[in-house]
Amino acid sequence: MQIDRGSYGDARTPWEDPEWRTAAFEWLAQQMAAHGLRESGPRRVRLRPWSVIIRIAADSPVWFKANSPGSRFEAALSEALSRWVPEHVLTPYAVDAARGWSLLPDGGPLLRGLPAEPRHWEELLSQYADLQRTLVPHADELERLGVPNARVAALPGIFDAMIADNQTLSASDRERLHKVRRRLLDWCAELASIGIAESLDHSDLHDGQILAPGPGRYTFFDWGDASVSHPFCSLLVAVERAADSHGPGIVPRLRDAYLEAWTADGHTATELHRAADLAWRLGQLGRAASWGRLFPDAFPSSTPVGATERAAALLKLTDG
Repeated sequence: MQIDRGSYGDARTPWEDPEWRTAAFEWLAQQMAAHGLRESGPRRVRLRPWSVIIRIAADSPVWFKANSPGSRFEAALSEALSRWVPEHVLTPYAVDAARGWSLLPDGGPLLRGLPAEPRHWEELLSQYADLQRTLVPHADELERLGVPNARVAALPGIFDAMIADNQTLSASDRERLHKVRRRLLDWCAELASIGIAESLDHSDLHDGQILAPGPGRYTFFDWGDASVSHPFCSLLVAVERAADSHGPGIVPRLRDAYLEAWTADGHTATELHRAADLAWRLGQLGRAASWGRLFPDAFPSSTPVGATERAAALLKLTDG
């Protein structure tokens, strides 16, 4: 069995608990048998402070995922998405929503492994917008599944709570954030007034979270950072990652490819562009919040896990 700890060699996950491993292996074996899946090689284990993933060799690889408590909702969310938007996501073989466990099929190559072409980003952002638009009527159901509430109205409270709980912020950092709070309230009010319905925000949509099973087809996965929020917040990571590969000149092109789907609601290009600008900035709150979704005992430290990363994301709100 191969074990990959990445750069987190000291992090503790449930994998270190023999009883947890026994229970996980038993559940894995039961679900594979129920679906007629047979192992054909060594398992590969990937341990991170936010999840445990096991790749099981079979006729086609199978993936077991165990989420941290803060992202346990991903198992139930994955099952629901496979019913609501099956053409855009993986359909799990099985989930244990209470324990945050999923058994997933292989979905083809990662976008990251394909030759870098701008058209891939245009196509996938259009398809991702379609996914979000389909999910608008399910926003309340998403919250009932445990997906965190980061709706625009909730963002000021999330901002305040993350500052209050973060001991890594210096006095000057807190002063900067205090000064930006009034602007944050204005941004939220303006964004809400444009009238784009809230939906599912992946919060970490990059080329390592997107599969490309065939020409012009894309599958979105790894929803552990997700929230119910303004849909345009998803542009933050996606477009920045694309710009890293293709240069900043690609940004307007990708933004427009994504926004095209939203013109069907009668919004003007000016309104959509302004909403995208506001959500792009406010999306930092979703990124900051996701750093709290780690295994509670991942790092033995007096500093809350992910506090430094959350602080860095918060401070980006003060840029510009």
